Amino acid sequence: MARIEWDQPGEKKFQTGVDRGVLYLPNAVVAWNGLTGVEENFNTKSQPYYQDGIKYMDYQVLSDFSATLKAFTYPDEFDQCVGIRLNINGVSVHDQLGEPFGLSYRTLLGDDISGLDHGYIIHVLRNLRAIPSSNAHSSLGGNVTPMEFSWVLTSTPENIPWRRSTAHVSIRSTYHDATRLAGFEDILYGSASSPPHLPTFAELVSI
Repeated sequence: MARIEWDQPGEKKFQTGVDRGVLYLPNAVVAWNGLTGVEENFNTKSQPYYQDGIKYMDYQVLSDFSATLKAFTYPDEFDQCVGIRLNINGVSVHDQLGEPFGLSYRTLLGDDISGLDHGYIIHVLRNLRAIPSSNAHSSLGGNVTPMEFSWVLTSTPENIPWRRSTAHVSIRSTYHDATRLAGFEDILYGSASSPPHLPTFAELVSI
């Protein structure tokens, strides 16, 4: 049996960045330009149990998907997700009920040989709700700093075959050939023959 070796060529891998954001609504699918970050919140907890003063088990309490979404700008269609309704002549009515939505985005995979060309991960999120964080409007100074918007995302899990219900599925490009990957991206991003749409997780697994 071979001895373990460290730091072999191609084994120094990392993830970075976020790009190709897409917003999915019942009445529209649009590119999300200006997306700056998606911070997933891992709220899973370990619940210890004791008997006669001795710890005998750690039970893992699973949580549902939640995250913080950040962007310098967002599609006009996202207003309906945060409870803003556009009326006639550019008048917006705030503090309305927000609509559920879906989201997809990529994170990049890199290594010490290919750099950022190693691959990427497509993240697919369904059944999301967005709660806006506080927005601070400040007076202009010598430098113009774009305001970064932020939303807390919550989710309703969806059934997925043979697994616990979830709102988050990811696809790693390095596990699939180019033809299969291109077919999946045509579903998410659209093609010359079909419009983009967000598949259910059952459809995604079958694909």
